[in-house]
Amino acid sequence: MNTSLFAPRRLVLALVSVGVLGAAGAGALSFSHAQAAVSTAPTESAAAMAPVLALPDFSQIAARNGAAVVNISVTGMIKTSGEDNGDGAQHGARPGMPGMPGMPGIDPNDPFFEFFKRFQGPNGGFPGQPQMPMHGQGSGFIISPDGVILTNAHVVRDAKDVTVKLTDRREFRAKVLGTDLKTDVAVLKIDAKDLPTITVGNTRDLKVGEWVLAIGSPFGFENSVTAGVVSAKGRSLPDDSFVPFIQTDVAVNPGNSGGPLFNTRGQVVGINSQIYSQSGGYQGLSFAIPIELASKVKDQIVATGHASHARLGVVIQEVNQTFADSFHLDKPEGALVSNVDKDGPADKAGFKSGDVILKVNGQPITVSSDLPALIGTAAPGDQVSLEIWRQGKREQFTARLGDASAKVEQLAKADDGVGKGKLGLALRALQPQEKRAAGVNQGLLVEDAAGPAALAGVQAGDVLVAVNGTPIESVAQVRAIVAKANKSVALLIERDGSKIFVPVRLG
Repeated sequence: MNTSLFAPRRLVLALVSVGVLGAAGAGALSFSHAQAAVSTAPTESAAAMAPVLALPDFSQIAARNGAAVVNISVTGMIKTSGEDNGDGAQHGARPGMPGMPGMPGIDPNDPFFEFFKRFQGPNGGFPGQPQMPMHGQGSGFIISPDGVILTNAHVVRDAKDVTVKLTDRREFRAKVLGTDLKTDVAVLKIDAKDLPTITVGNTRDLKVGEWVLAIGSPFGFENSVTAGVVSAKGRSLPDDSFVPFIQTDVAVNPGNSGGPLFNTRGQVVGINSQIYSQSGGYQGLSFAIPIELASKVKDQIVATGHASHARLGVVIQEVNQTFADSFHLDKPEGALVSNVDKDGPADKAGFKSGDVILKVNGQPITVSSDLPALIGTAAPGDQVSLEIWRQGKREQFTARLGDASAKVEQLAKADDGVGKGKLGLALRALQPQEKRAAGVNQGLLVEDAAGPAALAGVQAGDVLVAVNGTPIESVAQVRAIVAKANKSVALLIERDGSKIFVPVRLG
């Protein structure tokens, strides 16, 4: 894959975990005195009438809830494919971080990255790689007096032994009731009674700009408290498509993963989980899993030992301005369907490659990652209504969702190609044996790529399946579509058994 198609990610997604770069932290955060609102009239009387914005009393929240927050220590074995940090822990990497363990030379932004990733072992390396001891710490919080605890799945992943320490210094060996890697939620159980618990709130009433508080064990400093504000709600991250995160500027650091995020009423509204960072440490962007989603996963794990998620059965891409121009959309919104799983829910509902999903059950899809976040939190068997854009008009579809455990949706990403002039492709018809080898019924073989198409990442040997969603059967058909195009075209390319839309600017 010509990775020049993809713009390098400037920020690194650091998954904070038990010694593998933890997340959700705490550190010291000082606050200024309450500030009075500034009046436009510089008079003493006007200033006296201005409302005073008082800060919440964080000390009461910490005193009331601190005892329900626990420190989690884990030991286990992990693959040695990552870089050792010098303390026996391994610095792993999420897709999107430079130097994906065991996958040298492959750009994580490459849509075919996930294909190669499938050959990795269950712990991130390739089969046969040696293992090494792992020790790490995280945080969690007690949700029932009999010892049920919520934390992050990545905190206890690969753990052989899990120890929970309470604020009264007591320690318990914990049993992992279950983990859900799709939402990064895990449920633990310790043998204890009459434990202090947190109060569960909701994110519906949570407002952007509202104060929030985190309690956890950053770098092992137990029961540390930090505070900040809600920066955004419903934030979709590139590598965590099932979770509509709460974004905050609460200081988070390694070791605080799995700790609670409180609102000013002392209610838990989220589980601190991830950070975006260039250094691997806190830089002002932290993300929490909404408590409603975590509670739903917890209920499933307690009842069955695992959590299930729905799937639509499509491969999607972001709709950028180039694609919006190509498909005659008013603005670059929605999720572009590049492939439909055969006999999957979307296929049975009548979806096609080139459809743009605009709404699910009336909820708009602004960016492509909104779609799996909505679908993934539904239950297998649920029926959903979808609004799509096809051939210049809106259409309504209904689909009955499948089970994501059977096949997880993939998210392919593409950025703009840059170029001017003609398309720059030398095409010829496929021979019958080439169609069978490529697994397509129609399309043209790319014998050479130059100009805008080459700059966009198209290569010799690719199969051009469709242009702007129209299946291609002849070179004349391609010429006709390109002649009518204004600024750009969207090429559906098949390569090595996978399909992806490639945007090409014509000038």
